[in-house]
Amino acid sequence: MKLLNRSALSVRPTRHFVDWINALEPIMGEDDLTLADVEKESTVYLIPEMESPEDLDAFIRERYLEILETELRAWEEDQRQWPETVDWSLFQRFLQVEHSYLAIDLDNETALEIAEVDDSLLLETDQD
Repeated sequence: MKLLNRSALSVRPTRHFVDWINALEPIMGEDDLTLADVEKESTVYLIPEMESPEDLDAFIRERYLEILETELRAWEEDQRQWPETVDWSLFQRFLQVEHSYLAIDLDNETALEIAEVDDSLLLETDQD
């Protein structure tokens, strides 16, 4: 095990986010995604270690738009299909954020690699 010099944010969708996803391709009935379906696609963001709840709140307020746009883009690349107003209020309505002070790497065999995020990779899911 390796202790990383990072904290983590686990970002999970809310019912409002799922409703937006389902409205992208309106199909009534069994084909609609559920909250449980979308939660399987939740994201963990590694962030700098936070010293206090106030530091965490300030960090999230500073970076919320980047997180929100990443989450929206994972489901719909065309920004014209996004909600009309992408702001702090939408972030709070669409996403739940849980903070973990410690990030531990349980993989002792594979070295960590750093790569830039490629938006096309966000769209590749196990939905095939």
